Amino acid sequence: MHQDWDKLRPVLNESIGTTIYLVLVTFVVGGLIGLFLGTALYTTRKGGLLANAPINLLLNVVVNVVRPIPFIILLAALGPVTLQVVGTTIGRDAAVFVMIVAASFAMARIVEQNLVTVDPGVIEAARAVGAGPLRIIFTLLIPEALGPLILGYTFVVIGIVDMSAMAGAVGGGGLGDFALTFGYQRFDWQVTFVAMLIIIVGVQVVQFFGNWLARKVLRR
Repeated sequence: MHQDWDKLRPVLNESIGTTIYLVLVTFVVGGLIGLFLGTALYTTRKGGLLANAPINLLLNVVVNVVRPIPFIILLAALGPVTLQVVGTTIGRDAAVFVMIVAASFAMARIVEQNLVTVDPGVIEAARAVGAGPLRIIFTLLIPEALGPLILGYTFVVIGIVDMSAMAGAVGGGGLGDFALTFGYQRFDWQVTFVAMLIIIVGVQVVQFFGNWLARKVLRR
């Protein structure tokens, strides 16, 4: 089937813009929330800077419950919450809200796992000289784990791109919706291939940049 790309190109450009918006907003907001949750998971564990067993247990339970839920199911399950927060369960804003929730909990576990790799002796030395918990967290703990954190966040960005492709299920738009609407549903494999190629190139750029930045940080 011959596709009229002159008519389709504006739709493709809009879809690319929507995907970039979904991914960037989710990464920034979800990344900050995930950093907070992951740091809380690490610092509230037994022997941690802010050891608190009940809070740590609660955080672990919530993360373990939300993180494994497939995104398409989470879209439906969070419908009532999305309606209260965003005012609708369909459209770009509804999709990005659920994406932020999913990304936040995924990043939280990655942050915790990378903070665990920091040498406890360094933290104890800082505590011994009187450094407070917040100072240790922001000037020692996070900077020490920054390289691995960048790699972990790069991995999550690729997952966010995957989620953005499913945003079309709730009218969120993006390249996934473009590929399904103008490619798959019309049996036009060329359109599907173009959308897929753009996503692949975008992921490769993100992966390359993340790897480069992590190497630069680790060589400091």
